[in-house]
Amino acid sequence: MPSTTNQQSYTVPVPEHKAGTRLDSFLAEALPEMSRTRFKSLIEGGQVSREGDAAAVLEPAQKVKVGQVYQVDVPPVVPALPQPQDIPLDVVFEDDDLIVINKPAGLVVHPAPGHFEGTLVNALLHHCRGSLSGIGGVSRPGIVHRLDKDTSGLLVAAKNDATHHGLSEQFAAHTVRRSYCAVVWGMPAPREGTIEGNIGRSPSNRKKMAIVARGGKTAVTHYKVERAIGTQASLVTCKLETGRTHQIRVHMTSIGHSLVCDPVYDGGAARRLRSVSDEQKKQLNSCEYQALHALNIGFYHPITEKDIDLYSEKSNYINKIIKILDTD
Repeated sequence: MPSTTNQQSYTVPVPEHKAGTRLDSFLAEALPEMSRTRFKSLIEGGQVSREGDAAAVLEPAQKVKVGQVYQVDVPPVVPALPQPQDIPLDVVFEDDDLIVINKPAGLVVHPAPGHFEGTLVNALLHHCRGSLSGIGGVSRPGIVHRLDKDTSGLLVAAKNDATHHGLSEQFAAHTVRRSYCAVVWGMPAPREGTIEGNIGRSPSNRKKMAIVARGGKTAVTHYKVERAIGTQASLVTCKLETGRTHQIRVHMTSIGHSLVCDPVYDGGAARRLRSVSDEQKKQLNSCEYQALHALNIGFYHPITEKDIDLYSEKSNYINKIIKILDTD
């Protein structure tokens, strides 16, 4: 039961049928008003303890045992620190519970070191008049998932905690439908296929992700070549079963077809550039972002119970790169 003080405290005993469950998953099932991600954050922040132990439990993946009793202390909600900013938004869908934005490339999703202003969160706070869910924490109000700064396309944000929780469950269960378009070097063969490979931190460069032989997280990408672009590139549609950091960029690079204008996962782009004209090379070198755009997002609306399926056109930036490379 929760306490009546500003800080809510919950006492949660482990029943026999839940023995062996991950601690964060067990707490999310026992207290469904909060997400597993929220409990993971509380555990890592020292807010969960086990009866009889003085020290906090700090490992979300720890397996619970029958008879154990856990106490969860939930700090009081702190008002969001980011300030509203009048930044134009391309709103694709909006109701009282959620909003879907067509994010431009170059826009950071939430405040972080080096980017405390001018983010999507600052824009949402202004547009939604502060009506955003608080589950993501003070720096990420409303944010259920994210797109890389340099990736454009559709992103959904929640206006209240019930919607946030419902959407988070769908992302965790991999039931959210997401497809992207990308311009990649070369022509993948076969022209349609599935890439599977666990993704984790690159052992040689901790700033990059990579397919790893041990550990990492399961990642599955389905791709289909839509058409050739000139003689050096292809327009590809990628559908995600999972949503790992840099998943499409890592997976396409792993099969020898990195994204055009991707400075991190170049996959031999310098060699590819030698085969294009000097004018094409000059224009591509002036492009700032990888050629990746989130075309489609589909999900079950947690409040209205309607199926939402939204699409956006290829961004002007993607069309610009296609025009540069399309010599036919």
